[in-house]
Amino acid sequence: MDGPLLGVAGFLAAILLIFLRVPVAVAMGLVGAAGFGITNGFFAVGFVMSSAAFEAVFPYSLSVVPLFVAMGVFAAHAGLSAALFNGVNAFVGGWRGGLAMASIGACAGFGAICGSSLATAATMCRVAFPEMRRCGYDRSLAAAAVAAGGTLGVLIPPSILLVIYGLLTQQSIGALFAAAILPGLLATALYMAAVRVALWRRPELAPPGERRDWPTRFATLREVWPVGLLFLVVIGGIYAGLFSPTEAAAVGAAGALLLAWARRQLSARVLADCIVETARITGMIFLILVGAAVFNYFVETSGLPQAMVGWIEASGMTPLAVMLALLLFYILLGCFMDSLSMILLTVPLVFPLVTAIGYDPVWFGVIVVTAAELGLITPPVGMNLFVIQGTVPGLRLATIVRGLPPFLAADVLRLLLLLAFPGLALALPRLLGF
Repeated sequence: MDGPLLGVAGFLAAILLIFLRVPVAVAMGLVGAAGFGITNGFFAVGFVMSSAAFEAVFPYSLSVVPLFVAMGVFAAHAGLSAALFNGVNAFVGGWRGGLAMASIGACAGFGAICGSSLATAATMCRVAFPEMRRCGYDRSLAAAAVAAGGTLGVLIPPSILLVIYGLLTQQSIGALFAAAILPGLLATALYMAAVRVALWRRPELAPPGERRDWPTRFATLREVWPVGLLFLVVIGGIYAGLFSPTEAAAVGAAGALLLAWARRQLSARVLADCIVETARITGMIFLILVGAAVFNYFVETSGLPQAMVGWIEASGMTPLAVMLALLLFYILLGCFMDSLSMILLTVPLVFPLVTAIGYDPVWFGVIVVTAAELGLITPPVGMNLFVIQGTVPGLRLATIVRGLPPFLAADVLRLLLLLAFPGLALALPRLLGF
């Protein structure tokens, strides 16, 4: 078997192992080690296993990961989710379906200081779902709105997935964060529009809400301003040249810790739990990075990326056709794999192809994270669906899935808009000089 075909076989073997519930890091490491041994001789595997593990976690730039994770963990324990939900609800809660739209808007705000989809979905579900049910919302709409809104934590900066993509492809994290802001706002608007479309078809899914007067609306903003301030300090500090991304992550983690303390949500027990949770999430990410590094050694030496570029050029496919095929591939892969694993497994393979056919690497980062975001709410392995199901006792997975079609359609529309109008992602980075 020649190198490229062996690379294809290895890629399919890794997907099969992950589908069979083998831990992602183990699946990629085993396939990578075996494939590298077949390609280059098994005496070289020991060197690759040691050097790949070291090189995967050694770069200083990776220190941004535990810091942004800590920022999200402290933010989740600071009690900001309820304030965000009440703040957005004060403005849109008077509309039919306003509570569902408020949960989406609150997810966007919480994602701006959290960076984790799962944490955003779990935290906002505890706040928004009981309130929607109390007001007579259908369980499927309520659960689907929170599950979809939770995915915004993946895209809206600071995003752990964008950080990982930037480290894998040597792209500016600041440029990626800038590129994700407008698509993140677009996603929020389209999800809210999806609620309106669902209620246009079936008004009985949600009742009209209670309208608030303007003094009440502005009063709720007093509880929300710390979130906006923290976001401006972290993201604005990067673009103003005050911080590097790593320094901004440290400032964000410290700021979230101070917010938790100021809101009297921080105790010795909570602090210990936050440290343990940060270490656990960081350890999981770094272990997957090690497995991905071993797998990437195998992929590179197999010659598969170069062969793919040659195959595409020989086939005469247009760049647009290639990108549409890649989007379909990512959407299907997202049905069976979590977003972090999908990016680590596929980006080293497809990135050379995408850049070879002329697409901007920063724009592609937004595209691939958006596609991974879609996978978070795509059955059967949409991670946000299981988070919502585990948070709400007695909630069936089929109930959540029944409410998802409008939100999935909104995601597909967003991908097509980003594909048709790359400026949605590239305008801000170019304006800021990246």
